[in-house]
Amino acid sequence: MEQASSPKTNPGRKPRKTAVSPFVNAIASGEINVGGRLREVRTNLGLSIRALSEMSGLNVNTLSLIENGRTSPSVGTLQQLAQSLQVPVTEFFETDHGDRKVVHQKDGKRPRAAFTHGTMEDLGAGMPRFGAEPLIVTLQPNADSGKTPIVHTGREFVYCLEGHVAYTVDTETYLLEPGDSLLFEAYLPHRWKNADGTPSRALLVLCPLDERDQPTERHFRKQA
Repeated sequence: MEQASSPKTNPGRKPRKTAVSPFVNAIASGEINVGGRLREVRTNLGLSIRALSEMSGLNVNTLSLIENGRTSPSVGTLQQLAQSLQVPVTEFFETDHGDRKVVHQKDGKRPRAAFTHGTMEDLGAGMPRFGAEPLIVTLQPNADSGKTPIVHTGREFVYCLEGHVAYTVDTETYLLEPGDSLLFEAYLPHRWKNADGTPSRALLVLCPLDERDQPTERHFRKQA
């Protein structure tokens, strides 16, 4: 069971404020409050913090510290919570769930989360999700999705922006260079890998047919 560490204090000095999350970049006019979003999602589902503790296996104290921004949740913890609440992990990085019809994002001003070997930027933040989940994915050198093939509903679209990304779909491997794209039925077993010794970037659009499906978690493994 995960335990939160207590910040050290020195007599005569003000305690240093803990960052909300090391995996979130500043957007618009401030940082995204991951803990606040967790509390909002939990309460919207009518769950007490104790009920979420029982569902997720995290203790009540840890959840309370996260929701109040006093400790930084790891990617593994966020994925654990997302699976317990049956929501995509990007739900914790949303800042606006209104009835917006248009979302304009400036470069460097969108939610960004880290996974084991890279980062993903949420291009769909600010609009209710349905049908597609657009992401910009940055992969560290030689990063891969693991030995287990990924399978989910709907389709998947990949557009290489920088470097070289290798996608193995069923039994065939496709090497994507900048400007190359790949579209395939996502029920086919697939894996990805950064085929370069330098970081690679790609536009990834996941289009699950079932809103209960969570392909993001299958693509990006939690940190060890």
